[in-house]
Amino acid sequence: MTAIYTFDVLCSLDGFGSYGEGGDWGGYWGKQGPEFLERRLAQYQEEQRLVLGANTFREFLQFLGPGTDEPDAGDPVNTRMKSMPTTVVSTTLEGPLDWPDATLVSGDAVDVVARLKEESAVPLRSHGSLSMNRALMAAGLVDRVQVTVFPVITGRTGTDPVFGGAADFDLDLLESRTLDGRTLELVYRPTLHG
Repeated sequence: MTAIYTFDVLCSLDGFGSYGEGGDWGGYWGKQGPEFLERRLAQYQEEQRLVLGANTFREFLQFLGPGTDEPDAGDPVNTRMKSMPTTVVSTTLEGPLDWPDATLVSGDAVDVVARLKEESAVPLRSHGSLSMNRALMAAGLVDRVQVTVFPVITGRTGTDPVFGGAADFDLDLLESRTLDGRTLELVYRPTLHG
């Protein structure tokens, strides 16, 4: 039996994973509420392995700090993410990584994740890592896509279109919930279209 792999991503209603220059939104676009934070923490408290691409890992280092430093954000979700067993897939990074419980695996993400799915005794979850996860979806390795949609449109400042350049997929809705009366969490099973 293979481990379940979840591509977990946060985005604006117009599908952007972050915002660029001139965007003064703040973390979670300033829309995090108590239900959202409680739900995220509960999801990340479950036993699982985090899988990150090199670019997202570099962003995590910048935002959360290296080594055993406590994350500046003061967010228990970020603190938990930093303490999780983590596999960083990269052909550009060199070890050792200054990150608790991180393993650097060099190689093609499709090969690395296929092997992880076969070998892991716990579920796998990837946060962000957009280009890596689009390639994994195209290879049929993503079991669930969890999209959390924040109630904002970032038409002027939005960057990183979550599914920009992705293949075409049919999605089966597995779960949906509204958090804090405004933020949507949608969990889908993706199937390559055609």
